[in-house]
This record gives sequence, C-alpha cells and structure tokens, in this order.
Amino acid sequence: MRVKNSVIVITGASSGIGRATALRCASRGASLVLASRGTKALESVARECRKRGAKAVAVATDVTDPAAVENLAARAVAEFGRLDVWVNNAAVGAFGRLLDVPPADFQRVLDVNISGYVNGARAALARQAAQGSGVLVNVASVVGETPLPYSAAYSITKAAVRSLSVSLRSELALEGLSGVDVCTVLPATIDTPFYQHAANYTGRRARALPPVYTPERVARAIIKVIEHPRREIVAGGPVARLLVLQHRVTPKLVEGSVARQVDKKQLPRRKSAAVTPGNLHRSSESIRKGSVSGGWHGRRGTARRRFFTAAAVAGAVMAAGRLRGRQAY
Repeated sequence: MRVKNSVIVITGASSGIGRATALRCASRGASLVLASRGTKALESVARECRKRGAKAVAVATDVTDPAAVENLAARAVAEFGRLDVWVNNAAVGAFGRLLDVPPADFQRVLDVNISGYVNGARAALARQAAQGSGVLVNVASVVGETPLPYSAAYSITKAAVRSLSVSLRSELALEGLSGVDVCTVLPATIDTPFYQHAANYTGRRARALPPVYTPERVARAIIKVIEHPRREIVAGGPVARLLVLQHRVTPKLVEGSVARQVDKKQLPRRKSAAVTPGNLHRSSESIRKGSVSGGWHGRRGTARRRFFTAAAVAGAVMAAGRLRGRQAY
C-alpha cells in the first residue's frame, strides 16, 4: 500500500513519534486523521500537515474510551470514505519502583498503552476487514524485548503490544484476510518529550538512555511497513538491533548491563526531581507543547552512538560464540 492518497489515522499525534509520522505522511500525500488528548498541539500539527498540501483532520480522543476511539474511526470514514492505515502510537509512562508507583498510576499506564491499542485495533480492523485491505501498525518498543528497571508498567505494556500483534495476525490468517496486515515497530531510545511527560516517582530526573535516535527515524520505519508490510522491525541503529539479538542469547548478561545503564545514565542519582504524575491523567500541552524532539541530542551524540555500537557488536559476537558453544554439545 502506498502512503500517497491513503487515509491514515495516527494516535498520539501531537508530539514525538506521532507528530513526526504525521508530518512525513503529509509530505507523501496522505489524508490524515490525527488524534491525541490535547487540542492545541493537535490542531497545530494538523495545520502543519495542511501546509504540506495534505488533508488533515484533528479529533481530540482519549484512547482508553472505546466509544471515543470508535468515533475516531467513524470520523475517518465519514471524511474520506475509507480507513487504509491505523497507527497505534499513543502511550504514557511512569518511572519508579513497583512499590513506589501508586496503583492508580500504574493501572493508567496499562489502560492507555494496552487497552488503548486494543480499542484502536478493534475499530480499525472492523473496517479494514470489511474493505478487504488495510494496515494496522502497532508502535511498541525494544523495551518490550529488554524490560527496564523502574519502568515495570511501561515494559509490561510494550511486551503486551507485541503479543497483541501476533494474535491479530494469526486471527486474520485463519479468516483468510490476506489483504489486511498487522505490523509492529520497536523504537529504540528516541528523542521525544516522553521523558518530560512521564510520571516520575524516583526522586531523580529522567533522561533519554543513550544512544538516542530521532523521531523521524521511527516515522520512516512506520512508512516502510505501511508500504512494505513486515511482521516486526526495530527502529533505531545497529545498537538496538544487536541488543535485541543479544538479549535472546544471553538474557542475564544484557539485563544486568542495561539495569546498570538505567541507574547511571537514565536516572542519575546526582540529578534530583520532584515527584510528579506527569501526563498520566492530563494532557501535557504546557510541556514542550507540540514538539517532535525532546531535546536529548547533545554534542556527544555521535560519539556515544559509536561507543555503544562498538560495545553492542562486541557483545553480539560474544553472544554468538556462546550460542555456537551450546549448540556444539
């Protein structure tokens, strides 16, 4: 399916990956239906899309509300006559030990990141199955493969999204709906406002864990699976792909290494921060409003990527050697 002239719904479109994807799809000639909770930033991205020559409609939507998501899908069909692509992207996060994150906030992460995707999948697939064609893109995370400490709720949800995609693909195959595809995109660490928006109960300032990649990189990956559907792809550099591979071979080694990096780099003890529920229960219009970037690219970004790439390659070689050693017995 070509992006040009396709009708594409994107949730979480007001900032970060969703905004970058909307702008790139607009430049490619798509008709867009954009959703998020906040109206100001959402209208802003819709205007930017129109400046690029695209038709764009903004629909304020809480993805945890099945009726609101159903209305979003109905609006797409009412405006443009069909629904070709649905990008499930709206997500929230909470940093903190399991014992420190309030139960209501932990549950809110599950509701948005899992139930929101289920609601989107149900609304999209009902229409795409009737059409006999369409693409559902579920934006998950490499965290769904390598869970992080102090991010239990978020890690759970991204693993769940991967499972949702597998189940839906199997259902469609059994029903003979070969024209409808379900694809999963696993972003690595991406330079978005997520870290400023997230709830934080650690007492430490959250930062993007290097190496950090641009939202546009994920947007390109999303367009890639729309036009050439694949079951699952990693959006990031070789570090992310090698990390996923290495975790499957030497999980204990990778989990220990990643945990230390989170403790040192993502939630450094020297950087304090006030406890906050972030954007779990309200939109973050006031926090880097309408921004694609979170401002995480520093001067040392390239050097860091090179360092982590070298480390990941070395680790992958070691992991492959261990795997061959196991297979020899």
